[in-house]
Amino acid sequence: MYPAPDETHNPWQVLSTEVKYQNPWISVREDQVINPRGGRGIYGVVTMKNKALGIVPIDAAGNTWLVGQYRYPLNEYCWEIPMGGGPVELDILESAQRELREETGLTARRWTNIARLHPSNSVTDEEGFVFLAEDLEQGEMEHEETEELHLWKLPFREAIQMVMDNRITDAISVAGLLKAALVLGNR
Repeated sequence: MYPAPDETHNPWQVLSTEVKYQNPWISVREDQVINPRGGRGIYGVVTMKNKALGIVPIDAAGNTWLVGQYRYPLNEYCWEIPMGGGPVELDILESAQRELREETGLTARRWTNIARLHPSNSVTDEEGFVFLAEDLEQGEMEHEETEELHLWKLPFREAIQMVMDNRITDAISVAGLLKAALVLGNR
């Protein structure tokens, strides 16, 4: 057995920091640092201006909805849970409700926050949340200008199988679907 670490100790020393790039969604900075072993170096950090929000909608028949879209950075088509960003100053539940309505047309009467995650904590401060949305009602979708989305209603167990077959690879979708499976299985 090992002694418990001091989780409040930060072994990094920041000598200087400079924002290299920013836009309405992200800021990229370069820090001059002294690393935990005492060496000088740089550390690049991407600061997100939104919280990442994912939603796993489940209807009474055990179906869920996936959103398909071409992801520019990956140069490939991806299936994901409905998701988007919410400004850091806004309530995450309100932002998640908006995202679900925009991408699927669904509204839910019951919401459960099932996960808090950091999708890529070695290069970004992004914080994500996943909600389970139940007691659903269908309405009209409200896609944003930058979105060309395809909606797929399928049995929840098939979405889980897509995770297991590596056909769903988005980190928030993988974590959200697997966490939802555990939450739903424990009811």
